[in-house]
Parts: sequence; structure tokens; C-alpha cells
Amino acid sequence: MTNQIDTNKLKQAEAAASITKDMIAQAIEQSAANSTLASEALKQASFEVAQIQTWISQVQSELQTQSS
Repeated sequence: MTNQIDTNKLKQAEAAASITKDMIAQAIEQSAANSTLASEALKQASFEVAQIQTWISQVQSELQTQSS
């Protein structure tokens, strides 16, 4: 059996991580001027991080299933 993983999920996670980095940078920039915008950016970043964790967990589960 060949070990193949869903690279699409990993690519989605990678893209989301890039977006998350930008959101955190935006929150830092907004922190002094507009705490509401900073808070919204952090909420969205948190959502993206949760989605990244889901994709990574799914790929890890696939790998564990294949190695069993």
C-alpha cells in the first residue's frame, strides 16, 4: 500500500496560515489606533487557525490509518 496524503488539505492549511499571518500583522498595526478592528482581525485569525488544525488533523488521521 502506498502512503498518499491529501495534499489539497495541506495546501489549504498553508494558504490559511499565510492569511492568518496577515491578519495578525493587521491586528498589531491596528492595536493602537482601533482596538475594534484589531479584535476582529484576531477573531478571524483564530477561526483560520482552528480550520488549519482541522485540516492537519485530518491528514494525520489519514496517515495513521494507512500505517495501520
